Amino acid sequence: MTSQLLADMLNKMKTEKGFIAALDQSGGSTPEALRLYGIAANRYSGDEEMFTKVHQMRTRIMTSEAFSGDRILGAILFENTLDREIQGLGSSDYLWQIKQIVPFLKVDIGLEDPHNGVQLMKPIRGLSALLDKAVNKNIFGTKMRSVIKLANCSGIHIIVAQQFAVAAQILAKGLVPIIEPEIEINSPEKGAAELLLRAELLKHLDAVPEYKQVILKLTLPKIAGFYDEIIAHPKVLKVVALSGGYSREKANRLLSENKGMIASFSRALSEELFELMSHDEFESTINESIDSIYQASHA
Repeated sequence: MTSQLLADMLNKMKTEKGFIAALDQSGGSTPEALRLYGIAANRYSGDEEMFTKVHQMRTRIMTSEAFSGDRILGAILFENTLDREIQGLGSSDYLWQIKQIVPFLKVDIGLEDPHNGVQLMKPIRGLSALLDKAVNKNIFGTKMRSVIKLANCSGIHIIVAQQFAVAAQILAKGLVPIIEPEIEINSPEKGAAELLLRAELLKHLDAVPEYKQVILKLTLPKIAGFYDEIIAHPKVLKVVALSGGYSREKANRLLSENKGMIASFSRALSEELFELMSHDEFESTINESIDSIYQASHA
């Protein structure tokens, strides 16, 4: 990636309005994404056919007239999508060159079993090579997800430490990491977990190298404005919200109550999109979805 291209993408992220679309379902979550789109598991055999089907779905979304840089700042891709083309261009180049949407890459490879109330990321083997590949394909940043189930002090301390340790490797490659320590929306200890998480995030943000910034992807909090101090932190480029299983309507409502947070929705973005829709039906539905998320991100 050239320094000018990086500067242009960074300027868009800093100065323009919009949200980040999460199109990064991987091997474990792709069957459910396809099922919700109307493609049952008996319509494909093996991973290659499955990923071809989901790429067709993502291509339909990304080539939609409504899917543009006017309302969408960035899009998160799965590595399999990064390796494929859209209208003759690599997926990441298509996003930026045609749509003016900043491309991100999901780099985690799934979760460990629950321990101490959290699920850490599995070790990311080959991370350095993947990051080099991302740089060569003009990717701006990365995303990695871990999960908090309970308000366990030790578990949350470890999960945030792991996220920032990997983030340091990503920053060293010149990429901007999206750090995602998701708190399950149905956790019986969600409020207490948010208190612990906020404190840990602030400690680690202070240690981010000078002139570097990260993006945080967080579960919408129980108390509106709960993450205001993090949003204002000089080491934070953006704070984005995950929908976490909420319907789009509820996720949008909660998001609109948290000024300074913008959406990074996955299921809530593609809600009500189906394979058998006509072109006009699909375009109308995705336009309404994108507009509602954009409005909630800047209420």
